[in-house]
Formats: sequence, C-alpha cells, structure tokens
Amino acid sequence: MKIGQREFSAETDKQAMIALARAFPTDNLHVVDLPYRLSSWALDCPDNIGLWINAEGQLLAWAVIQTPFWAIDYVYHPRADKSLHRQILAWADRRARTVLDTSIGHPMWFVNVFASQTDRIRDLEEAGFASQANVGEDSWSKVLMQRAAQTPVADYALPTGFSIRPLAGESEVEAYVQLHRAVFESKNMTVEWRTRTLRRPEYRADLDLVAVAPDGRLAAFCVCWLDRDAEEKPGGQIEPLGVHADFRQVGLGRAILSEGLRRLYSCGADRVYVETDRYRNAAWELYEAVGFRLIQDVLVYRKDYSDAHAPRAG
Repeated sequence: MKIGQREFSAETDKQAMIALARAFPTDNLHVVDLPYRLSSWALDCPDNIGLWINAEGQLLAWAVIQTPFWAIDYVYHPRADKSLHRQILAWADRRARTVLDTSIGHPMWFVNVFASQTDRIRDLEEAGFASQANVGEDSWSKVLMQRAAQTPVADYALPTGFSIRPLAGESEVEAYVQLHRAVFESKNMTVEWRTRTLRRPEYRADLDLVAVAPDGRLAAFCVCWLDRDAEEKPGGQIEPLGVHADFRQVGLGRAILSEGLRRLYSCGADRVYVETDRYRNAAWELYEAVGFRLIQDVLVYRKDYSDAHAPRAG
C-alpha cells in the first residue's frame, strides 16, 4: 500500500482525524475527548500536525505534537502497512528536534500506550522511548477507567451555599481559565483554547458544568463529552475535572462528577470513561467511589531531547 503525507489544511481535517479514532476505539486512549484535545493551541501551527494518506487520499494516520500536554497524540489504521507506526514516530522525532529551542519545544516528549499493545511498545523502544512505569520515585503510569450506565448514581449533597450549573458560555470562559490554571498549577489552558471547545460541533453546553461558591467564585469544573456518532451506543468521557484547592475535602468533586454522570446517562451514554494518573491517589479514589473501574493499564513512554525535566499536569 502506497502511503504519502500531506499538510493539515482545514477544520474538516479535524473531523476526519476524530472519525479515524472513532473507527477503532479499542486501539486508542483518546476518542470521546478528542474535541477537547484537538482544540489546543498546539494545532495553531499546522507544522505540529502530521497526516498520512493512501493513494486514494483516504486518511490512514495522524499525529499531533501536543505542546500543552508534553505529549505526542497519534492514531493510525490498524490494517495499514506495519511501517506506518515507525513513520509516525520518525516524523514526531524530527518535529521535536526542530522545535527544541523554540517557545513550543520541550526537553522530552511522552507517548501513552496500552500495556497490551506489544507491537507499539516494541516500535517505541526501538525509536528511543523508555517506559516510566518503574523508574524510582518519578515512576509514572496511567489507567483508563469505565463506568456502566447500569450502575446507579448516588446523590451527594452540596456544601451549604454551593450550586452546580452549566458554564455561562463564552462570557465565563476567562473565569474558567483562571480556575483551570489554579487547579493544575499550569498556564497551559488559554482563553482561545477553551473558547474553541465551546464552538466544536460535539460540544453540549448542558454537559459543561461548574460549581459556584457562596461568594460567586467558580470552585470546580467537570466537562463531559458525548460521542453520539459512535457506531455502537454512545460513550461519554470526563475531561477535564478539577476542584480549586480552597474548596477540596468538602465533597465538591463527588457532587459535580455525579451530576455530570447523570446528565451523560440522560443523554443516552451507555458507558463513561475517564483517564487518570496512578500517582494521583485522590483522583483515583474519587472515581472508584462513584463506580468507575479500571479497564486498561496505560504505560507512559518518554524520549529525552535534553537534560531538563518536565511537569506532569494541566
């Protein structure tokens, strides 16, 4: 099969990228939440996006150098030539080296892979990536969790004076961004990125929730995504969720997550996914407490381009 590359050119390419991931959901960590990730400012530069096509112009693979996440996102057709994955990694390596000393460069990049994807793991290791699962105190791995619609959603009382409602559209984006940055202690989230999520065709305002404190401040957020175009019953995903440090330990996380779940199920979601890091014990305990169960171990692979160290959040 002849494989070629072409430049990213239009918003319709994003829809094709999402469709390719949706066609093979069990192969890819990010499917339902791609509208969120593909709204990031990394895609403001077309050079951060790689597209691979066959002789008929059909999209076979794509990759994005996701600067906000220090990650390389990619999807490829599982029945394409076995060399395609290695081509993607070679492209990502060239791009990482090209931008190393620029404002969007990083000293290291990460790839997430299911622990069961042994062929991908072999290619990653041959390309110079190393698993971070057992590297001492900095060990890092993730999990994909799922919650079935058949599991009842418990009611959790809100602290006195707090309320949960949808985000008030673009007029409240700036306040959301300030909250997001405070929660993850990172400036990666921007007004432009968050505004783009509101304009995605997959976005539903009733699934974009915030918790409001008695003094009117935004205290927590839970953004829910629904994949109505899936071939099987719709799936949902929580991405992202966070509670401001001033309002933790009062049950706000459980309350807003449970409200998000109820809304997803009422929209027809058959199951809901969430991805989290193993080292984030509070997040793990929250998701387990409301009925999520581990379905996939996710390994984090890293390739260094200098001696500096990277953050893990936001």
